[in-house]
Amino acid sequence: MPSPAILRPWTTAMNARSFSQSTSIPKKLQRVRDHAFDDHMEIQKKVRRALKLQEFILSHPSHSLPVSRLDALARRHAAFAPHESGSFLLRHPHVFHVFEHPVQRVLWTRLTPRAISQLRSESSALVSALPSTVLRLRKLLLLSSPRRRLRLEHVRLSHRDLALPEDFEFSVVLANPQFFRLVSPPGSDESRLKYIESVPAPDDPDLTVCAIERARELEYRSRGGDAEDLRFSFTINFPPGFKIGKYYRIAVWKWQRLPYWSPYEDVSGYDLRSLEAQKRMEKRAVAMIHEFLSLTVEKKTTLERIAQFREAMGLPKKLKEFLLRHQGIFYVSTRGNQGKLHTVFLREAYRKGELIEPHELYLARRKLGELLLMSPKKANFDRMLTSMGRGDGFSSGGNGRRELFGDDNGDADEDDKGSESDSGVESEFVE
Repeated sequence: MPSPAILRPWTTAMNARSFSQSTSIPKKLQRVRDHAFDDHMEIQKKVRRALKLQEFILSHPSHSLPVSRLDALARRHAAFAPHESGSFLLRHPHVFHVFEHPVQRVLWTRLTPRAISQLRSESSALVSALPSTVLRLRKLLLLSSPRRRLRLEHVRLSHRDLALPEDFEFSVVLANPQFFRLVSPPGSDESRLKYIESVPAPDDPDLTVCAIERARELEYRSRGGDAEDLRFSFTINFPPGFKIGKYYRIAVWKWQRLPYWSPYEDVSGYDLRSLEAQKRMEKRAVAMIHEFLSLTVEKKTTLERIAQFREAMGLPKKLKEFLLRHQGIFYVSTRGNQGKLHTVFLREAYRKGELIEPHELYLARRKLGELLLMSPKKANFDRMLTSMGRGDGFSSGGNGRRELFGDDNGDADEDDKGSESDSGVESEFVE
């Protein structure tokens, strides 16, 4: 990773008077927009809506639904406006196939072969990433020192960001008793009150190494002795248009060289009353959020999901204000949900709105966004709305999501042949 300019020491025009105690990072900073991240969130807005509609369709035994029924479910459970789901289906014919039922003579919808192929590739990537997912969950629990446990419900809300399968309670936690155990409060067995606790295991040095420490090690190797000033620094890339004044530059220079305790280090026995200790704890909170985002598949998550781990990880109360103080490390986007949703990005992991080192699961999920961005003009709407096509899905009755992806590899391979070539329904309607 190339070394950002902010990490290099400023040796010119600096004297002893420049390092007065008055130079510090301001408590409040105005957020500067980065259009690369905001444009990324506009695509994710469509993806979230498509995922909701897909969930409703796949919950039906035949993997198809009347459009009117889907519209009612979307309004009730996904905050869609009246008839908004129908318009969404027609705007994205490469994901949703709208057709007339041969008996009821009303409009129904189902997923296209391309959309089903995308779901299969995502499911396959999720299974292949399971070993690394176990390691990711172990590191996440170690961040919640000294107790090293997290609420099961909080982890469940973030399972998609952490590449955890929907049944991770059984396939990951209970399947690895040497690493995890479920703990319930006395006299209660409710799932929402359970905790995932880390089981003490032989010390693994790599388990407590932060992502930023690995980045520094690479920088040490490339720059040698000149990288000594990077010992406690972070990769900082300010958004375009961010004004960096003289005193702010000095404040960042001083902050970069401030020592801090590792997020994996237990600080419960330290005296944190001094001003120096408070500064170190503030920088440790930055490192904590940095490491949490590094553990996610897409190096981003919502501010609300970070907030639910606030007490366990020792994060400050005013998280948004805290993150805006470090806009060179994080970016907070309000796009994608009318300003009600705040998405936090790890800036160093992205370049022009795309991940620099994409995960296999991220690549599989990105295919859905690509389908949603495809022009609807390429689909023949007249034929799509008046013909059933082949493989309509009504004869089998369906056995849920497992049947859609195939009970074994052989079934999946046979279906993939049709999906990859856009056979069946989609081949008739795509010009």
